[in-house]
Order: sequence, then structure tokens, then C-alpha cells
Amino acid sequence: MSHKPTLFTGGYNSEGAIKWIDEVEIIFEAMDCTEESKAILGTYVLREEANVWWKRVKLRMGADGVAIGW
Repeated sequence: MSHKPTLFTGGYNSEGAIKWIDEVEIIFEAMDCTEESKAILGTYVLREEANVWWKRVKLRMGADGVAIGW
């Protein structure tokens, strides 16, 4: 978190989403993150609509669901 990634709130803003992904991937590369760490750290900065979406995805996948990577 010392890299201060931008929070992502979701919504219908494809340019904003792409910009956010680019920023977060730069941080992942600098930290040499594993795929699992990328998913954990990436979802940590989701807020509002984006966080609601992520919670629903996790529920649909269930405990024995598919592993979700970055």
C-alpha cells in the first residue's frame, strides 16, 4: 500500500478502468507479485460498485469454485 494505488469505484467508465488496471499492474511488476497476490492486492482497492461486484463474484464461485487470477 506504500505505492498508494488508486481506488477503483466501478461504473461505466472504460477509460478509467483501463487507466486503473495499468497503474495497478505497474505496482505489481515493481513488487514482483504472484498471480494470487495480484488478485488479493487488486481487489483490496475496490470500492463502492466495484466492491459490490467483487463480493458477488466470490459468492458465485463458492468455496470450491474456480481460482480467480489477475
